[in-house]
Amino acid sequence: MKETYILAIESSCDETSMSIIKDGHIEISTVVLSQMDIHKKYGGVVPEIASRNHVQNITMVLEECLEQAKMKIEDIDAIAVTYGPGLVGSLLVGIQCAKTLAFLYNKPLIPVHHIAGHIYANRLVGDFKFPLLALVVSGGHTDLIIMEKDYSFKYIGGTLDDAIGEAYDKVARVLDLPYPGGPRIDKLSKEGNHTYTLPTPKDDNTYDFSFSGIKSAVINLVHNEKQRGKKINKADLACSFQDTVVNIICKKTMKAIDKYQIKQLIVAGGVAANSGLRISLEKLCSKAKVELLIPPIKYCTDNAAMIGCAAYYAMQNGKISNLELNAKAVEKLN
Repeated sequence: MKETYILAIESSCDETSMSIIKDGHIEISTVVLSQMDIHKKYGGVVPEIASRNHVQNITMVLEECLEQAKMKIEDIDAIAVTYGPGLVGSLLVGIQCAKTLAFLYNKPLIPVHHIAGHIYANRLVGDFKFPLLALVVSGGHTDLIIMEKDYSFKYIGGTLDDAIGEAYDKVARVLDLPYPGGPRIDKLSKEGNHTYTLPTPKDDNTYDFSFSGIKSAVINLVHNEKQRGKKINKADLACSFQDTVVNIICKKTMKAIDKYQIKQLIVAGGVAANSGLRISLEKLCSKAKVELLIPPIKYCTDNAAMIGCAAYYAMQNGKISNLELNAKAVEKLN
């Protein structure tokens, strides 16, 4: 069977990344150029600055990716690109690059949903066993998705307001922790104890989540303690917050596994790097005898390798675009 090499491009936020993936699961080369240090002083990603830096960096990233792989564009079978969701200006830079390469070298153009990419990052570490449940946890998503076959996505629940990553960043800001806040709270939580009482967010029979309430509870708690002249124990509050949100995510995930007779749980998105979530899911899946796949931390954050993996299966399912492909700031995975 002929080997398939896909050049993938990811530029949905503030990472300019390209990767060459073979047969949907073998990484040949990956380059990720992060803008984190640029946006750190603003406390978050500034869309216009992000898109400008993508324009400046994308040619250099392409050249380095091909050089690492010791390949030419002519050796590539298809071009894949993230088309959404994400920052429109950032997405457009990657899309324009992909369309140009596809046109000049007469290659198929494969549009990839950003969340499908995060899910398929797990193909870099193992095979999928269906039916599986994908827990997507990131700055913009907290979703539970069932897959009964490759590139088939059935949404069963998700956040009704703030995503888990967004809640982490907002709580970190209240605690005066530097950007990005999620990893800071994760690290700080290990130094503290669960001493603060916080409301369990949306503890019901659905598979939906809601994190705006616990975010507001933390803000009010910090404000009230300051008003009383008391000092907040940041490590204890970080631990209390992380325990509370991890527990509800795990509770609903395991409930879905039981109801839908899931064989495998895969975790995807930037918050998949969270050590508290990883440890809790490892224990629960081991007890339930359900296989757990979580990608290495370098594949949890945005990267083009995950887009290349997803693109291979997207192409097998006929997901090929013409040169009218455009960016989508908001796009449902289906």
